[in-house]
Order: sequence, then structure tokens, then C-alpha cells
Amino acid sequence: MEIELKNNAPGILEETQIEDGFFILKFQNETNENQGVIREIDSNFIQFHFCIKGAVTFNFNNGSYAINLADENSLLLYNPQRNLPMNLEMEKDSWLITILISIQKFHSLFSREADYIPFLGEGNRDKKYYTDSIISPSMAVVLNQIMNYSLHSSIKLLYFKGKAYELLSLYFNRPEDANIEQCPFLVDEENVLKIRKAKEIIIARMAEPPTLQELSKEIGLSLKKLKDGFKQIYGEPVYAFLFDYKMEVARQLLASGSHNVNEVGLKVGYSTASHFIAAFKKKFGTTPKKYVMSLN
Repeated sequence: MEIELKNNAPGILEETQIEDGFFILKFQNETNENQGVIREIDSNFIQFHFCIKGAVTFNFNNGSYAINLADENSLLLYNPQRNLPMNLEMEKDSWLITILISIQKFHSLFSREADYIPFLGEGNRDKKYYTDSIISPSMAVVLNQIMNYSLHSSIKLLYFKGKAYELLSLYFNRPEDANIEQCPFLVDEENVLKIRKAKEIIIARMAEPPTLQELSKEIGLSLKKLKDGFKQIYGEPVYAFLFDYKMEVARQLLASGSHNVNEVGLKVGYSTASHFIAAFKKKFGTTPKKYVMSLN
């Protein structure tokens, strides 16, 4: 793979090769200005881009075409006909994780699932392909674990390899009954916007979220369409999504060291520390206190 890296702010990009044809790139623009990064990538690679926070613009054809990627969104790019270099402009305080995987490596992972992965089918194999999608809470947990890696350097490659495979698995996971022809709200932009509004509401009020009935009334969508639509778009039922989101917020607050366990529990909606501790352990397999201790 051709590699050329140019950026006007040192420390923006950290690149790790975990296997032949398999890379993880971590972009962190924590400056007060927008920053540009250029990296050559040949046509043998599929690109998975995950914007964790902030916003990133992908420029193509010498700036004549651009794709904007906002936080909590991902972008898949693949063009077997021509090289597809990364020409990024990162807004200040933005984080991006990119997975680069060769098409040969990717086919070895999904050869039995060609009909399941859209661009692996015979009719699409040699065609360019791109799609954007929302980062699920479970994916956000893995992305933040990659970004905030703090274990011993000797196991970094093993850790990143495991997280990269986990991330790809979650990316392509979908409910067995996901069928756009049977789900009219997915092709109705107005209903999609209502579902996204529902997500914004429960996140904004995560400490005291509305009931499903109250939520459906507030966004102007039937209870059935809210429940079915939310699961199709975000991959989880409403309250499962909210639980994952609350736990990720709690994990980040604990990692920051700015709040104790009781304060974090209250912030994410648990009136007693015992209930919060039980929820955190259910999600992460450890208690909040042990998690904080592991960071030190």
C-alpha cells in the first residue's frame, strides 16, 4: 500500500498495522483550529471511518467533491477502480477512527456471507461503493476503548486486533428481520427524522426519560412505528439503546476523574449507588471502582 502522510499539526494521526492488509488509524485534533491530513490509499483497501466527536470533511478530486461526517456517524468507502486517498479537514476538538482492510483480507472474513454484505455480492464486487450510517452505542464503546487505550504497550497489537474485529462485527450486525421493503418508515424521511428526534430526547433527558407512550406522542409517531423504527435504525430497542448510552457516559465520566461513583450514578439517572454499580457491572463486567483503579 502506498503511504504518504501530510499534516500541519504534529500528533494528529497515530497509525497501527495489526496484520498484513489491516490498519487502525486514530485521528485526534485537540487543537483550537481546523487541521488537514492527507494519506494515500490504493484501490485494494476498504475504508471504514468512524467520527466519535466533532466533525470531519472528506475531500475528493482536488476538492471538487466533499462528504461531511458528523459525530456519532460512520462512512464506508470502497472503489476498486481507482485509488481513493484520504484528504481530511478535521474541525477542532474532533476524533476519528479509521479501519483500513484489504479486499482480500475482508473477503476471507465474510466469504460465507457474501449475500449479507451488499458490496460482496457478485454484481457489486467490482463496483465502487459507499454508505453512511449511525454509530450504535455498542460500537461507541469499542471506539472509545480504542481511542483511550491505556494498557501495557506489549499487548497493544493484540488488543487492537480484537477491538477491530469486534468493531467490524458490530458494524455489520443487524436484526434478522431487517427488511426495508417491510419497513416503510425507513424510506420515509419524515419518519426517520422523528425517530432521530426520539433519540435526541431520551439522550437529553437520560436521567428522567419519558415513557414510550409519552415519547411517541411527543414526536408524533405511533408507538409501534417508534418501537420498530428505532430498532431498525439504531439496532436496539429504545431503552436498550438508552442503557448502553448511559453506561458509556458513565464510563467516560469515571475515566475523567472529575466525579465520584455516586455523582456519576446520579448524572445518568440512578438514585442509589447500588443500582448504578449493578448496572455498570452488567454492562462492563466490573464495578465502577475497579474500572477507575484499572486506569491508574
